[in-house]
Amino acid sequence: MKLQVTQEHLNQALNSVGRVANTRNTLPILSNVLIKTANNRLSLAATNLDIAIVHYIGAKIDQEGAITVPARLMQEFISSLPSGVIELELENNKLKIATDQYNSTINGIVADDFPVMPTISEGKKWTIDSVLLKKGLQQVVFAASSDETRQVLTGVYLHTKDSKLFIAATDSYRLAERDLGKNTQDVSILVPANAMQDLLRVMGDYEGEVNVTHDGQQVLFQVGDVELTARLVEGTYPDYQKLIPSDFSAQIKLKKADLNNVTKVSSLFARESAGSVTIELKEKESTLSICSIASQLGENVATAKGSVGGDGSITLNSRYLLDALGALNGEEVFFGFNGKLEPTILKDPKDNNYKHVIMPLKS
Repeated sequence: MKLQVTQEHLNQALNSVGRVANTRNTLPILSNVLIKTANNRLSLAATNLDIAIVHYIGAKIDQEGAITVPARLMQEFISSLPSGVIELELENNKLKIATDQYNSTINGIVADDFPVMPTISEGKKWTIDSVLLKKGLQQVVFAASSDETRQVLTGVYLHTKDSKLFIAATDSYRLAERDLGKNTQDVSILVPANAMQDLLRVMGDYEGEVNVTHDGQQVLFQVGDVELTARLVEGTYPDYQKLIPSDFSAQIKLKKADLNNVTKVSSLFARESAGSVTIELKEKESTLSICSIASQLGENVATAKGSVGGDGSITLNSRYLLDALGALNGEEVFFGFNGKLEPTILKDPKDNNYKHVIMPLKS
């Protein structure tokens, strides 16, 4: 293998694939990145056997070849080089890297030992705007569970209903759902949340179409010159939509910044009680008040004004409330609930495409 490539392109590709390489894996080669020439381009690939990322970049190729080298060392070394042309040459499983100022050699492992990168030959195909997908992911992925004993809840659920595509995640304490618009395909896939985090990173500032292909076991996202393949989570996702309330005995519409501020202040006093705060709505006074008590520190009551319908109180986790507010668009927020034990909902009153549900705590 012998080629020339720019530092900018090589660095970008290494950043795309590098994080997937797992240094803690029992297979040492999985901490390597596969560098390979293909169809007059250079491809860089990494996998942890559940997620695989391939990034294609332009290069001037004099001689074909392939090698795997330690991902972390390669990534840190290339990022520290000045911009300009880099020459890569492979000799006896050693990758020589040369610029005007630097000459280095990295010992590699033959590419034949690298796991075969997954491919999907047949499956359902559809496209989605990257900006829409990125926003949807940012609004839901944090709500997925990290508890491996409940495998199904560690995934992000993409599914269609009435020719509309929805993306949702829940850890059973909170639920986030985003309507991604029309989709004529019959979609029902459960993608690991960590793969979706990688997809968010890969998309970055990319603006264009994302091509999606999936079968019963894997999903492939094509983002420009980058391909991310992930093994799907097995299992049936809960019928979460029936948990989303539509009518409320107590509700308020107020400025998002106001609710965010009073929640932040109250959360300081709620650390002792695992973030527990009690929210009360008073229709006559047009107020929302949040009360938090810490027996060792003191107590706090914070109030915000808004358009209130009905009286009631509910106890929530303040961190979940702050996460939900951070995911909402717009300057106003609608907050509604039915009694102390029923789920509460937060949404932008001008945008019904995103809903965030939080389960109450027992007060």
